[in-house]
Amino acid sequence: MTAIASTACRRVWDSRGHPTVEVEVTLANGATGRGIAPAGASRGTREAVDLRDGGGRVQGKDVQGALDGVRTRIAPAILGMDPTDQGAVDAAIIALDPSPLKDGLGGNATVATSLAVLHAGAAAQGKPLWRYIADLNGTTPSIPLPEIQIFGGGAHAGRRVDVQDFMVMVPGAADFGEALEVTNEVYFAAGDIMARKGRMAGVADEGGWWPIFDSNEEALETLVAAIELAGEKPGERVVISLDIAASEFGKDGRYRLALEDREMESGALIEMLGGWLDTYPIASIEDPLGEDDPEGMVEFTRQFGSRVQIIGDDYLVTNARLVSEAAEAGACNAVLVKVNQVGTVTEGVAAFSAAREAGYGAVVSARSGETEDVTISHLATGLGCGQLKVGSFTRSERMAKWNESLRIEEAAGSGAFVGGGPLAGTWWGQNDPD
Repeated sequence: MTAIASTACRRVWDSRGHPTVEVEVTLANGATGRGIAPAGASRGTREAVDLRDGGGRVQGKDVQGALDGVRTRIAPAILGMDPTDQGAVDAAIIALDPSPLKDGLGGNATVATSLAVLHAGAAAQGKPLWRYIADLNGTTPSIPLPEIQIFGGGAHAGRRVDVQDFMVMVPGAADFGEALEVTNEVYFAAGDIMARKGRMAGVADEGGWWPIFDSNEEALETLVAAIELAGEKPGERVVISLDIAASEFGKDGRYRLALEDREMESGALIEMLGGWLDTYPIASIEDPLGEDDPEGMVEFTRQFGSRVQIIGDDYLVTNARLVSEAAEAGACNAVLVKVNQVGTVTEGVAAFSAAREAGYGAVVSARSGETEDVTISHLATGLGCGQLKVGSFTRSERMAKWNESLRIEEAAGSGAFVGGGPLAGTWWGQNDPD
């Protein structure tokens, strides 16, 4: 066994220019692993929280308290442990702060350490990280289908539109590289359309266009036009994916669309979204109802779960118990896996495993506040989850992950990409629970 010999940490900066936590683990043989905590803007109330210092410096977002927790509490607890026993190391971290929200140590401190240990374990065994993750969890690796933002909205774009993400997927692509190439054409076609109309406001947090629309549905119409301008027929090789992020504009079953200056109950929102599903080639929809509206989510799933992927993000917050409860209630049919939502790699994988057990799909996802850390590209491949959501097709913190997936695909060999084939059934590529 090569044990953890030391743990260092430092303040680094994310894609928004905010402080975040980086942890570096060094093993007795000199091998190292490094992890950086991302940060979200649209956050579920039940997800792990970042520990921030408050006060007047760096907008109150400094992380000196989180770093101190790594140095004085986490580092001594994991010293001498086997980095390849991820479950044991994460259990030791969780024991220091067993709260679901990780509000003692901070989810930014725990996830950065957990990711660093994951990398160190792979280094100890001399394996590529994706292969190490597969071996660690008994999963079959596959190259995921990318889910890529074209227009940003919601909390990622000054609430210019209410819907948070308007995205495309290319399940008809032959490989990951072709999926990126087609998305490139759609992305820049969308930019051309907006520029010609004088409707461009800039670029959103995750790199998607930050447009000026008069309604949420106008964004969908423009996205279809962009797909067509790129030389594709919407609904064939290219399909649309939406992140409604309804918790951001809804409370207690009532929803306010600020862009259109109207309020509606759950039933009206379900009817509106159902109309979109009938009109546009939408294959996946995330958080269509709020996290505090389980009846609405169950009803939406009852009506549309057989024809579209329904992802729980704020609704499930990468929590294995919530995934199992949702499956029993009939809510959602897929989970978004964000390791920092729950605080450790082990807890994130547990949510993925609960999804597989329930027959759910899974999407490994980045956050809107990201870094150069590429762990999620390896996690999506190693778990064989089938889908990867990173953001848009621009900005280095996004492209680092797409480019890493290209390298992984090259190493994994032909036939590993899950996107090819028909759109029917389980085209999004989740592994068979058996």
